[in-house]
Amino acid sequence: MKKLIITLSFAAIVCSGYAQENLTYQKPSKEILDLVDVPRRPGIRIDGKNETFLLLGRDGYKSIEELSKKELRLGGLRIDPKTNISSRASYYTNITIKKIKENREIKVTGLPEKAKIANLQWSPDYSKFAFTNTSEAGVELWVGDVVTAKARKLTEAVLNANIRGVYTWFKNGQSMLVRYLAKNKKSLIDTQVAVPTGPIVSVSDGVKAQNRTYQDLLKTPNDESNFELLATSELKKVSLNGAVETWAKADMYTRMSLSPNGEYILLTKIKKPFSYLVTYNRFPKETAIYTKDGNLIKVINDVPLDEVRPKGFMATRAGKRNIRWRSDQTATLYWAEALDKGDPAIKVPFRDEVFELKAPFNGTPKSILKTINRFSSIQWSNKKDIAFAYDYWWNTRNVKTYQFNPENINQKPIIFSDRNYQDRYSDPGDFVTNKNELGNDVVIIEKGKVYLIGSGYTKKGKFPFVDTYSLKAKATKRIYQSAYTDKVEDIYFAVDLKKKIFLTSLESKSEIPNYYFKNLKTKKIVPITKFENPFKSIQNIHKEVVKYKREDGLELTGTLYLPVGYDTTKKKKMPMILWAYPREFKDKKSASQTTNNSNSFTYPNYGSMIYWVTKGYVVLDKAAFPIIGEGDEEPNDSFRKQLVANAKAAIDAIDELGYIDRERVAVGGHSYGAFMTANLLSHSNLFAAGIARSGAYNRTLTPFGFQSEERNYWEAPEVYYKMSPFMHADKMKTPLLLIHGKADNNSGTYPLQSERYFNALKGLGATTRLVMLPKESHGYSAKESILHMLWEQEQWLDTYVKNKK
Repeated sequence: MKKLIITLSFAAIVCSGYAQENLTYQKPSKEILDLVDVPRRPGIRIDGKNETFLLLGRDGYKSIEELSKKELRLGGLRIDPKTNISSRASYYTNITIKKIKENREIKVTGLPEKAKIANLQWSPDYSKFAFTNTSEAGVELWVGDVVTAKARKLTEAVLNANIRGVYTWFKNGQSMLVRYLAKNKKSLIDTQVAVPTGPIVSVSDGVKAQNRTYQDLLKTPNDESNFELLATSELKKVSLNGAVETWAKADMYTRMSLSPNGEYILLTKIKKPFSYLVTYNRFPKETAIYTKDGNLIKVINDVPLDEVRPKGFMATRAGKRNIRWRSDQTATLYWAEALDKGDPAIKVPFRDEVFELKAPFNGTPKSILKTINRFSSIQWSNKKDIAFAYDYWWNTRNVKTYQFNPENINQKPIIFSDRNYQDRYSDPGDFVTNKNELGNDVVIIEKGKVYLIGSGYTKKGKFPFVDTYSLKAKATKRIYQSAYTDKVEDIYFAVDLKKKIFLTSLESKSEIPNYYFKNLKTKKIVPITKFENPFKSIQNIHKEVVKYKREDGLELTGTLYLPVGYDTTKKKKMPMILWAYPREFKDKKSASQTTNNSNSFTYPNYGSMIYWVTKGYVVLDKAAFPIIGEGDEEPNDSFRKQLVANAKAAIDAIDELGYIDRERVAVGGHSYGAFMTANLLSHSNLFAAGIARSGAYNRTLTPFGFQSEERNYWEAPEVYYKMSPFMHADKMKTPLLLIHGKADNNSGTYPLQSERYFNALKGLGATTRLVMLPKESHGYSAKESILHMLWEQEQWLDTYVKNKK
């Protein structure tokens, strides 16, 4: 009897570890902890002359204390009402100037103690750089000097950084247009204690408004009042000598854009009425043109509330959209307008028309292009009669590139490229650009040729290239292709096109990416950075891209990592973790392609499972999980079947290599990968356990589409039912760890999704554990949260996978 009591007591202790309600933050084992607590590689900003780098130091993680500060969630924004900047902003902590020709680094002095640097911009002549610093009191404007390597404060904590684009440089580089907090700002309403003045009423007038399930929306009149207060700012002209003058009165300003010649400013502001259905970027707005001195010239666009759109991913609103300055001209605006009323169901030969309007903006807009698909963007060139436009159509995954003459609408555009954007192997690359006399990037055309930089993905690996293309002969010539077989090279842009010098980076499994100037003619490289590998304990692990086939013959891949010290000659069978994320395709050719590379640097970020190679696990990372629907068939029509087929193929392949015990395989994923995990555990017997982070499990809670599903619930109820793990909770027989941020802001992945799914599983007797991370959003950022998440995963995997009986 005594023995029985002791046994039962031990069982209670084990169980209490998984049932405790007031668990404090835990840390994973030392092997994992040592890989988490490492310095992060600096961020990099290079000036437009390719002479100076800014190396931006940063902390690896926030603290839970930072995330615990007061936060208002309004209209799609998350705001710290005390400091008036995004409560989720990421910051740099220091700045180092690296003069490339001198090959030396200088720490910037004069920075604030405990600096929280954001919103960094070069001055027009690149002699200076501005940035914001967030202090306890609010957001300040600072400026740094490249020559002296000193920084100084320009303003007190008076900036309004609640909406992006807090300032912009004037062309002379001696002043900036800055958003200030309104002088007579009222007090915010405490919505927790405010006494309601009446009910909250929403009305439908019979017009369909099939919007996605956005979060952080306005919900009450008090929310509306607070949003208006936080979005309202005054515009001030702040000079480097400290002078400040009012430029525009208080309003809800968003985008500020200076014309290339610096004479005009395109200014957008939010108007009322606000919405409880969509985020602030679809509230009514007005865009107007002002002189650089703040005089109104013309209202160029007046957009009503954008709550109601036609059905479909390619739906858009009527009227002007994507208003931008031409980068090749001094002051010319261009924009697109839908020719199909924004409704993808209407059949038309051209979806969009592009117009332009030159200064002084009192003429008739001129049509310069019509696009077959939905207009996306334009790249202007150093030739006034040549430009390149892009359109796309999600339903067919088609993207087109047009070469057109903006001077002559009657000259038929040439389709430069017409391809499936998911077909990475056929990607012709991106045009090489350079700064023109206006300081803007334009496509360089030399002797009738353009240059293109491509990623160079192939079946054999990644081999970036540089091509020239003759616009007249329509012929391509390859002038460089990476030939590394033990490293990965990336090519970013031309530093000196005439000398064929490009900015590149090199990395390997054990070498963190570093930057170089490379002469493509001589192959000579000049190192710019010398970052060290902070993950030395795993730098020699076995890593390879494995290729295998699904039962229908589709080729798949995944990146395989073997445990630290694993002897490949003995092939001991180890537990495995499969980590994946499903992706939808419209053709098998694109679905079978891979961008995985065994020579890429082994970088265990906070959410990866690579840490577990230190704990005796095989890890199959980025396992391909394509979901294909060709022709009229939609990918989700056979989602579950393809999901299981992908998983079985992966396990079979690694099992055949002799590395794993297929009875001890875990599956996991984040967001849509969590949705995948729950489905796999419900509809297969392939896994010993699962980890699902920040997922959605009941698709009736996202009734107007999710991920790449355009159909609403009432059009495809069977699809929504079959794909929802919640509806099949009674089939769950495998231990599942659910983790979710309590402040998740992602569309559709409400924390409620995990809470209700857990309740269903628990009620039906499944083995499950729900971990809600306080203050965390869809991705996790506090160090305490990340370490605890890793601890939870470690305990779960050891209990139900490694030590499975």
